[in-house]
Amino acid sequence: MDNQHQGPDVETAPPVPTNVVGLAPVFTDPLWRIPVRLNPVEVDLLRTEPLRRLHFVAHGGASTLSTLQSYSRLEHTLGVLALVAHFRPDDELLRVAALVHDIGHLPLSHTFEGVAGLDHHAIGLQLLRTDPVRPVLEEHGIGTEAVVGALGGNPPTPLTGRSGLLSLDHLDSYVRSGRAAGRLDTDPAVLLSRLDIRDAVVSADRPTAAELVRLIGAEARLHTSWDNVGPVSVVRHLALRLLDDRAHDGAHGPALTPARLARLTDPELWSAFDACAATREESAMIRYEPHRLRVTIGRAPADEVGRRFALRKIYSSAPLVDGRPVEAAAPELAAELAALQSLPTEFHVCWS
Repeated sequence: MDNQHQGPDVETAPPVPTNVVGLAPVFTDPLWRIPVRLNPVEVDLLRTEPLRRLHFVAHGGASTLSTLQSYSRLEHTLGVLALVAHFRPDDELLRVAALVHDIGHLPLSHTFEGVAGLDHHAIGLQLLRTDPVRPVLEEHGIGTEAVVGALGGNPPTPLTGRSGLLSLDHLDSYVRSGRAAGRLDTDPAVLLSRLDIRDAVVSADRPTAAELVRLIGAEARLHTSWDNVGPVSVVRHLALRLLDDRAHDGAHGPALTPARLARLTDPELWSAFDACAATREESAMIRYEPHRLRVTIGRAPADEVGRRFALRKIYSSAPLVDGRPVEAAAPELAAELAALQSLPTEFHVCWS
């Protein structure tokens, strides 16, 4: 049979339900299994460079080198959109805010936060107010400053929640990370059925709140583990070396400024490390010999050369329990969360 001629009735191959560029009318998040009928503005945003870039930025940051936290920042973003669409399906502004809430993230996500003064929140707001995002919003009658307000929690929304309390953004992070680490005991769809939004905060029944607190604690311990501290410490050091080397050596091309570093994807970052003599060797070591890293808590031993590393913060946002503060409804869970603040935050990292 001659397959070269195709008549007008020949069907084209359809996109799959997890398509992330808006080709399928309904996107189904693979974690929560929430089908989301994409609005026209959401389709257009998914096709902009700031959103596409997130497909090449690891949500787990440098810990993707030592764990299976390898899903992308875009996967998390679409998960948050799915949660907002589940709880607030007709809130177009909040859905848009969910879709753009992470566009300012640096390569390897939180790994470089604070390096050379970089702040992904500030970068994200700048991107919202410029091309190509702002024209897309305006074309669909959505005010940029309205999105900024929704992201800033003024007034509080389920997306960002209230300070110290569990938002939809953090809910997706904890559950998605728990799945990647094999510590998620409850089907996410079942978990979702037991959740509600009360006063812009995630609320759960007592058993479900206990499971969420367990996931929150596991994430905090991941952040203070060898798997995160070691790779993050090394890669942050490499970024500082790269910025310093490129600023003083024109032989490598235009100087790599903090602003340019902030917009690299993860693959572009590793290419930059490999192209720079000052970072090439250690970049290969952290990718292919991470087992040689030694991480100790606290100050360095007197006879050991290495680097000091300090975590910026321990995340421990609390869910409501049946609509009530966890301190009143489940004091034992509040105590579990409070205990996370005593986890170590200062480390010494060296190569064996």
